[in-house]
Amino acid sequence: MKSRIRAHNARMGWLGAAGVSAMLLAGCAAGPGTGTAPAAGSPSRNPSGAATASAEAGNRSPSASARMICQDETRTNILRILSLPAPPRTTDAWADSLYTCTYALPSGSLVLSVKQAPDAGAARAHFDGLQHVAVSAQPIEGMANLGFPAFQTPDGTVVFVKDNFVLTVDATGLPATVGPHDVTRSAFAYEVATAVLACWSD
Repeated sequence: MKSRIRAHNARMGWLGAAGVSAMLLAGCAAGPGTGTAPAAGSPSRNPSGAATASAEAGNRSPSASARMICQDETRTNILRILSLPAPPRTTDAWADSLYTCTYALPSGSLVLSVKQAPDAGAARAHFDGLQHVAVSAQPIEGMANLGFPAFQTPDGTVVFVKDNFVLTVDATGLPATVGPHDVTRSAFAYEVATAVLACWSD
């Protein structure tokens, strides 16, 4: 009985976070983010958070949608969710079709990543592999998964798959609770993930 109550409370927390995320979407661009991408073959890092340059095309460089996790839309949403005094600094990297953006927050590090698979089947296979090895992974179900396969871990990681992208929000480098309302880092990771997913939607 207690486990069902905890599960219900977790679902309600996710739904509440989704509602907050919806209110933050004024910062979303009309379409996928624009800008240049890091060069393929060797990871690139950009401490200022600005886009890095590349002439590479296709799956050899992150798509505009993948780069959105490190651009103004996401940076502004994180600033608003946590009521930060200034936009957080970021460091990005691209290697093995994985685009990663690390946010240096006052309380620790938040890591967003997008696995850019060649197709939806490959993305789902990658997602299933992550879920299989994740410790105590729990599926996100019902309205909270927004219609996409998703799971979360108790320590603060949330993973969604949409089309040929696998989005991971890793808040394990943050304290147990964050922000002015002391939300759990799992709820925060879910809130950030759903805001990105909504920005990806046409």
